[in-house]
Amino acid sequence: MAYPALAGPAGPLSAAQLRRYARHVMLPELGLEGQQRLLGSRVLVLGAGGLGSPVLTYLAAAGVGSVTVVDDDVVEESNLQRQVVHGVGDLGRLKVESVAATLAELAPGVVVAPVAARFTSDTAAELVAGHHLVLDGTDNFPTRYAANDACVTAGVPLVWGSILGVAGQVSVWWAGQGPCYRCVFPDPPPPGSVPSCGEAGVLGALCGVIGSLMATQAVQLLTGTGDPLVGRLLVHDAAASTFDTLRVRANPQCPVCGAGTPPAAATTPAYAAPPSDAAAVPSIGAKALAAALAGPNPPLVVDVRPQGEREIAALPAYVAVHLDDFRSGAAFARPELADRARTMVLVCRSGARSAEATALAAAAGYPGATNLDGGVLAWAREVDPTMATY
Repeated sequence: MAYPALAGPAGPLSAAQLRRYARHVMLPELGLEGQQRLLGSRVLVLGAGGLGSPVLTYLAAAGVGSVTVVDDDVVEESNLQRQVVHGVGDLGRLKVESVAATLAELAPGVVVAPVAARFTSDTAAELVAGHHLVLDGTDNFPTRYAANDACVTAGVPLVWGSILGVAGQVSVWWAGQGPCYRCVFPDPPPPGSVPSCGEAGVLGALCGVIGSLMATQAVQLLTGTGDPLVGRLLVHDAAASTFDTLRVRANPQCPVCGAGTPPAAATTPAYAAPPSDAAAVPSIGAKALAAALAGPNPPLVVDVRPQGEREIAALPAYVAVHLDDFRSGAAFARPELADRARTMVLVCRSGARSAEATALAAAAGYPGATNLDGGVLAWAREVDPTMATY
């Protein structure tokens, strides 16, 4: 079903605007009034990365009048495989600055407000205020929950997308019209149970698919056209080339948007990032490990990452034992780990997954289990700068 347009129409289009947006104006589903509404709209985009790239590009090209983009990160080489709003010349630059420059070339009539900051529960209400719509393309749970809660309080729809590996999801969370994010995902997953894109990888073209779907949802909501994904969750499996749509419903007992929820509840952050497990286990620095490996009794290095990550970057000598084998206990039957008295240094990309493996090994009777603080990224930074990073 269509919903009332979020944005009011701007003034008459100029001759230049009519030429630029002619293909929109010709569409019976959008037309002249729809284009005027796009020009009069104000949207907030969270994240200028894989999903933010197509979202920002297509919204600016569509003529959305004002775009605020929030991101505190800088452009890195590993971003360029999927974050097409940035280029090689933007390496090391703030992503929001890169976005502003790219959109100025693409659509000079669009007002772009770059915010080089992290979107948090403390800043959410102020950033959401004054916008017709919020699009969340971030990759962390604190931001997702903060965005949802702020949008519920402000009565603003939230277009949400998520990608990992070769799969993606899209929905519109809109309390009062359908469920909010907390209705469907009331609790964050346990720490370490959901890998990041840096750990699991992501198909670059998938970002374009999901991000374009998010931009389409925004156009529909801003102009009051089409049948947006309110109360529906679209799931795309790129490997199988399938799209599925699941019905999702509001939870009457939702702590944020449920019936009888006190107004203050929506502004109270119910999710905080969990403390890192890395601080709770013995650790060793990259330089200290390099020295130990050069000594007479080198420790056993155990890499807990999947093969794909190890093919990008790995220490000179290691035994590969996946984290899942530590969780199941199968790792402790491996002949390479038979000497329980030997010092064992566990390694992953940044130290979080190997910290979990270190704790499991210690509990299984390996007193010398030690975590490489900072993982292979620290090794590349402090010991071998020629090593590739990801």
